[in-house]
Amino acid sequence: MNTEHQMSRLQSVCREKSPLCIGLDTDVSYIPPSVAEKFASPAEAVLAYNNAIIAAAGKYAGCFKIQIAYYEAMGLSGLDAYAKTLKAVRATGIPVISDIKRGDIADTAKAYARAHFSGDFETDIITINPYMGFDTLTPFTEWCKSEKGGKGAFVLLCTSNPGMKDIEHQKLADGSILLEKVGNEIARIGAEFKAEYPKQTCGPIGAVVGATQEADARYLRDKYPDVFFLIPGYGAQGGAARVAATLLDKAGGTVNSSRGILCAWKKSEKLAEKRDSGLLTMDDIVEAAAEAAEKSMIDLKDAFNSL
Repeated sequence: MNTEHQMSRLQSVCREKSPLCIGLDTDVSYIPPSVAEKFASPAEAVLAYNNAIIAAAGKYAGCFKIQIAYYEAMGLSGLDAYAKTLKAVRATGIPVISDIKRGDIADTAKAYARAHFSGDFETDIITINPYMGFDTLTPFTEWCKSEKGGKGAFVLLCTSNPGMKDIEHQKLADGSILLEKVGNEIARIGAEFKAEYPKQTCGPIGAVVGATQEADARYLRDKYPDVFFLIPGYGAQGGAARVAATLLDKAGGTVNSSRGILCAWKKSEKLAEKRDSGLLTMDDIVEAAAEAAEKSMIDLKDAFNSL
């Protein structure tokens, strides 16, 4: 029986070590041809890059997030790389989030939950989509119980894409907007676990909240003070550190950066000559990624401390 669920473990690590979530949303195009061509397949190149980043940049991260779509796109070899990346992160003891955004009904949802909370693709925390109805969350929240391993889930609440207003900001008959209805349900489910995990300061169900608008960030952070957030949009998507830091208040959160770290070599001034001549090595790009991760960690901590 677990006395601590995975979301609470992540909350503690992010507070004590780093709020940065390094996204291993790794596409082979994020690797220079001079490096990728040394491997037998794109999947092998991606796995090697992931393993090197885990080793070099893990000290700057509260967690890693792996977006499954990049691995599915490479077929069976990609899914093998996905499974091995998950195992590599979990072997370090660093929490890992699988960004799978599943959302389906009844037995299908149960199968998705079983697939990602056990077996070859076992992870600590997943992302889920609530927009087929709140009953679709139950097969996943069952795995948050202590006897099932105390897993966690981030529910899509306020995403960072421009089209989020098409659905998430739709007004309801009572005058509220749809994302508030979702947020209220996330908070309700979290409260239901309070008796099971009385010492934890957040529930096992968190929320995905994009770091794009400071006013929205402040409103949602204050409205759901006990919900831990997964915060996309920082870095390559244009979200500022101050907006992300606002979301780190109260129950806290973890701020994801993927391309800003994975592709740091593309903007590195000291690698300009090697980049232009096509002579970059794995060591070069991993060093650039680690430096970007350290800078992001410091940037986020400074922004939070200045609030």
